[in-house]
Amino acid sequence: MGANDMWANKTRSLLAKENVKMLNLIGSPGAGKTALLEQSVKKLSRKISFAVLEGDIETKNDAERLARLNCRVSQLLTGGGCHLEAKMINHAVRDFPLRHLDLVVVENVGNLICPAEFDIGEHAKVVVLSVTEGEDKPLKYPTIFREAKAIVISKIDLLPHVPFKLKRCLEFIRNINPYAPVFKVSVMTGKGIKEWIDWLVSYAGCSKNEKK
Repeated sequence: MGANDMWANKTRSLLAKENVKMLNLIGSPGAGKTALLEQSVKKLSRKISFAVLEGDIETKNDAERLARLNCRVSQLLTGGGCHLEAKMINHAVRDFPLRHLDLVVVENVGNLICPAEFDIGEHAKVVVLSVTEGEDKPLKYPTIFREAKAIVISKIDLLPHVPFKLKRCLEFIRNINPYAPVFKVSVMTGKGIKEWIDWLVSYAGCSKNEKK
């Protein structure tokens, strides 16, 4: 953990030098992280300059999905590891043209446990929870929901078809994290996407036209 933290701090120092923010996007497999990023790519391209680091155990499928949208993306494979490590992130970030970026988004390996415990040099963690998973996820995995600076409840278009109690889930979230904004989104209908994009732009803190 000590070595991991050292690499995380190196990455934060590098990003600070170039005035770039980095988000660590965390969620279970199938939570909708990549689909959310696809919508973000479409909406953000004229607002801020950004890049994505795609973390997976195997395959390049998710990176290829984003690359088809002309997104600057790099695939990171753990080869069996349950989370991305800070050293891997540091090396990957250095390959990006940081002076031209406002934001780097890391899509971590699908997991609500290990990624929550490992610092990768991010400025904030964002957790994605889909309505197909169950409203008690915040109670089962409190660490990530407590540390998250923003929370996304995805696939809300499926609410009429699944036994997910949205109000109860929001209560669980607020008991653990009273302050993080909660975005209720559907990539199929577009609901909630604007609010999510506005938060990303605000968090990045500047537009590509204002970057020095």
